[in-house]
Amino acid sequence: MLPSSSSLERWLVVSVLVLLVWMPLPLGSNRDWAVGVLVAWVGVIALGWVVLQWRQEPPVPRNPAWHPALGMALLLGCSQAWVAVQWLGGITVDTGATFQYLMLGLAYNLLFLLVIVLFHTRGRLTVLLATLVVSGALQAFYGAFMTLSGIEWLLIGAKISYGGDATGTFVNRNHLAGYLELTLACGIGLLLALRDGRSLNWHTALELLLGPKARLRLALIIMVIALVMTHSRGGNIGFFVGLFVAAGLFVIRNREHRVRNVAILLSIVLIDVLVISQYFGLGRLKDRLIETRLTDVVIGGEVVASANELRDDVLLQSIPLLKERPLLGHGAGSFEAVYPRFSDHTIPLHFDHAHNDYVQFGVEFGLLGSLPLALFVALALWHAFKALWRRDSAYSSGVGFGAAMGIISLAVHSGTDFNLQIPANAATFVVVCAIGVLAGHHSKRRARR
Repeated sequence: MLPSSSSLERWLVVSVLVLLVWMPLPLGSNRDWAVGVLVAWVGVIALGWVVLQWRQEPPVPRNPAWHPALGMALLLGCSQAWVAVQWLGGITVDTGATFQYLMLGLAYNLLFLLVIVLFHTRGRLTVLLATLVVSGALQAFYGAFMTLSGIEWLLIGAKISYGGDATGTFVNRNHLAGYLELTLACGIGLLLALRDGRSLNWHTALELLLGPKARLRLALIIMVIALVMTHSRGGNIGFFVGLFVAAGLFVIRNREHRVRNVAILLSIVLIDVLVISQYFGLGRLKDRLIETRLTDVVIGGEVVASANELRDDVLLQSIPLLKERPLLGHGAGSFEAVYPRFSDHTIPLHFDHAHNDYVQFGVEFGLLGSLPLALFVALALWHAFKALWRRDSAYSSGVGFGAAMGIISLAVHSGTDFNLQIPANAATFVVVCAIGVLAGHHSKRRARR
């Protein structure tokens, strides 16, 4: 006996939420079997949604986010269509990797649409944001606990790298940082979305610290501590750039209760970072930033301090790959296969990624595949800013704040790392882009039972 339409819809919603929590657990889903689970999971949910639409009786509830999201979904689809052309047309130099990227890209596309169609009501959108916050807090707590306890274990085996740095269930500290940038943004956006219209006084300040929102504030504190403990320079810089850009626009636009809003945002910076994180590795992060050297320090013809960063060399040596096929690209997922042709003896390590998402997308997808992705992100950010700019809805402006902050943060971090090549982070980023659309195009009423 098939479940009723309302029961099936609830199961689909729950399945998406469980998927979001699951994705970071198996090493960021950055293993072949985990990629298969992710693609199959999304495919089953999409199939369930098709069955739901087939059984749905009119009238179908109007989804205000469908129209603006459709164009973005088509842009994602265009990029995946180009990857399919690369694979089928023999353009790629690594057919296996390109096929895997094609399957992942289709899964990201379906996940974007599923979030739009299943979470277009305010209640469900709030649950979606809360789930991402819970997942981020769990990752942060696990990563911080493993580091502070000295156990240093992933969920799958012991850590073999990044000892003393929080990594959560990711292998690379930068990828935990990237994930926390997104979940922290969702948490801050939710905190602002649920604010009331009362002015700041001792009673409301006490309620903010000890009331129901205190649990959300505690989750934000845990995530900020873990972000600092990753000692990721790009992650922390991206977080603050996203926070300050979104906060600047938010404070300028929302003139009413400006003191209250500034107090909330300053508490995140001053209390969480400058006070609490002082005891959890903020000094070490500062030292990493100061001691970063991209080139050798030469005094009197003698090298007194060697360069301690290779990522800029990898970036420079990837430029010929961009020039070789600027329009067509070498094939999605093919960087590891094509980069050795242009690397030299000055790079002693093996690099399977460019440590710069923009360069890697250019090398692999070419302009034909990269441009639709860039337009997709730009439209998501535009929708988020549009919602943030609204003065008639505290909820929309708060959610828009979170989506804009998350998109900007990871966009900045992508200049020095490859978070968008990690399935868990890429999929979560796509969800945050969908939240940017839903921020200004959601319904206040309940979903139809």
